Amino acid sequence: MPYGWEGEKTRLVPLDREKHFDNALRWMNDPDLTAWMLSGDYPLTRVGEEEFFARVSRPNAEDVVFAVETLDGRHIGLTGLHRIDHRHGTALTGSLIGLRELWGQGYGTDMIRARTHYATNVLGLRLLWSEVMVGNDRSLRALLRAGYREAGRIPGFYWKRGAYRDKIMLYLRRDDHAA
Repeated sequence: MPYGWEGEKTRLVPLDREKHFDNALRWMNDPDLTAWMLSGDYPLTRVGEEEFFARVSRPNAEDVVFAVETLDGRHIGLTGLHRIDHRHGTALTGSLIGLRELWGQGYGTDMIRARTHYATNVLGLRLLWSEVMVGNDRSLRALLRAGYREAGRIPGFYWKRGAYRDKIMLYLRRDDHAA
């Protein structure tokens, strides 16, 4: 393993502006790709994405963002831990597989498992949580396959593309995760 945290299909690596920036900017401005994400309704400028890259590339205690690559080094997505609370051992998770041709092939689930390993075994977090908008069936299935459990739903929580959509809240406890 040259660097990063490896799953069976994916490797989580530090963001590299030269290697990952253009893909990230393109994916975050693709309306079809962001249709079920909380972001994507406002154009993301190059300056805005550069600021994001700069912020999450510096060590900080609240966010860890990885580029997701295949084991042969192809950049396919992004994933992160946000709102990390070391006192309580919790973090909000998020992810994106940007290459549509890889959807439904287990890359998302593998990425989530690798991220969970990093969060629980490296950072020592005890509880991860995620939010999915109803309709984001691929993300929901990947999280459930990776061991997350549904905690509840809030009706009409999100406004997205002309309608209010329910929020599904999910969690994964370290004790339930097979390391």
